[in-house]
Amino acid sequence: MIYVHVPFCKSFCNYCDFYSEIAREDKFGRYTDQICEEIRRRKGEMDNSLRTLYFGGGTPSVLPLGDLTRILLTLEECGHGGPYTEFTMEVNPEDIVERGLPYVQSLKALGVNRISMGVQSFDDELLRWMNRRHSADGARKAFRLVREAGIGNISLDLIFGLSNLSDEVWEDTIREALALGPEHISCYQLTVEGDSVLAQRLENGEYEEADEELCRRQYDRLCTLLGEAGYRHYEISNFAKPGFEAIHNQGYWQRKPYVGLGPSAHSFSGRNRSWNDASLDDYSHTEESLSVEDEKVETLMLSLRTAKGADGEFLMANCIPGSIDLLLKEGALVKIGRRYRIPEDHFFVSDEIIRTLV
Repeated sequence: MIYVHVPFCKSFCNYCDFYSEIAREDKFGRYTDQICEEIRRRKGEMDNSLRTLYFGGGTPSVLPLGDLTRILLTLEECGHGGPYTEFTMEVNPEDIVERGLPYVQSLKALGVNRISMGVQSFDDELLRWMNRRHSADGARKAFRLVREAGIGNISLDLIFGLSNLSDEVWEDTIREALALGPEHISCYQLTVEGDSVLAQRLENGEYEEADEELCRRQYDRLCTLLGEAGYRHYEISNFAKPGFEAIHNQGYWQRKPYVGLGPSAHSFSGRNRSWNDASLDDYSHTEESLSVEDEKVETLMLSLRTAKGADGEFLMANCIPGSIDLLLKEGALVKIGRRYRIPEDHFFVSDEIIRTLV
């Protein structure tokens, strides 16, 4: 599993506090030089077992094709080239529309076989409020271009749980997404992050967070509509048509080793976690060892986020005595064979359930 962080955006969404810089032509070459050097330096850490490559950001679709090609050639030179079981590229709809079909065809020729598109909403007023670059119509056009290029695995990102998102607009957004027929849909409840523009608006009294009742209602409607459309709810925030569950992301939840390249990227060796500094100029690599207790809690938390759930023996050995029986009686846990899982109608309060167990 290899993750490449592309820390460039043409503009910043009001809810985002990920490390990113304004995209400028003079920065791309230096960034690519650093990534290629890091690949050569860390090639021994890379595990080829899952054979997945993921370009995230930021906005990877602002990266010139020449720089993307150079990164891929360096991975190949170091023994970690394609073809990959899953090669995901995150894109902004506006980049796809501006660069057109030849750009998407070039991505496919380079081995990209999965596109993750940040749509967030199909309501233009809400998109402008978020400071997104694309329009609802632009998202539809971008989706059609990706399909026309022959990429048969497309994931759409959507956001709910905004105080200015009505139930009617949210349902329209879900139905618009379903009408396009993506193989995968990821939906995230908006959280106000510390250094974001939205956090400043909240502090200034210009925004009020959505209440829990609204968030729960919108999440429940999401689960119902996607379930009716044949999508499998395989992780709290992720839905897929059968056979299109994200291989790379499942690796994270199963605690598979992965290497993160680029500023602010995180890595996991199977025992230790590490991360690069959030700086394009000079990012150092910091590592921390996880304690046995850390590993247990992480394993429990990540496994219970999924429809597969947690191994029964592991749960029995590592949970607070009596907590499993209590949650079973409440219907907050169900036992299926040798495993325990949180049922879908309790996914929304999964954090509380997990806290009860540990």
